Amino acid sequence: MGRADRAISSMASGVNRQPITLGIDPGTARTGYGLVNESDRGIVAIAYGVLTTPADWSLPRRMQSLHEQLQELIALHGPSTAAVEKLFFQKNVRTAMSVGQARGVILLALAEAGLEVSEYSPREVKLAVAGYGAADKRQIQDMVRCLLGLAQRPEPDDAADALAIAICHLHSSQLLRLAGER
Repeated sequence: MGRADRAISSMASGVNRQPITLGIDPGTARTGYGLVNESDRGIVAIAYGVLTTPADWSLPRRMQSLHEQLQELIALHGPSTAAVEKLFFQKNVRTAMSVGQARGVILLALAEAGLEVSEYSPREVKLAVAGYGAADKRQIQDMVRCLLGLAQRPEPDDAADALAIAICHLHSSQLLRLAGER
């Protein structure tokens, strides 16, 4: 199937049954995901990993596989909200196009599941997690590890990015609630 899942042991140790947020870092070969919720101890990681598709498959087959894997992930964990990283236009137009196609499939699967979806730019995520909009991958991994109380840096970096996106969404939602906008 191609889904690498790392379930977090804290899930079984008394985490409140709060709504689960799914963060997604889109990609064609690897799509990172991270599931978090809030407990009385702060933000807690439930699971994280990557959804993968083989490079030798046709693009339509890869998109179908990504869609199916995401549907399975949603059915397994039952998130109530989702956050997806916005497309950052790179110098490589071909890569940007394929990531854009993966984002479309991801947004479709989330909409089919009836999830409220928020989108954040890479800079917004970095600011929310590291306090610095130009933070590098290692800084994001370290901050995600600290914020979630993980024993080690989450890997691969696609999964760490997805956890960061979920954390960004929780922080943004909290600010909106405090401001009375939600």
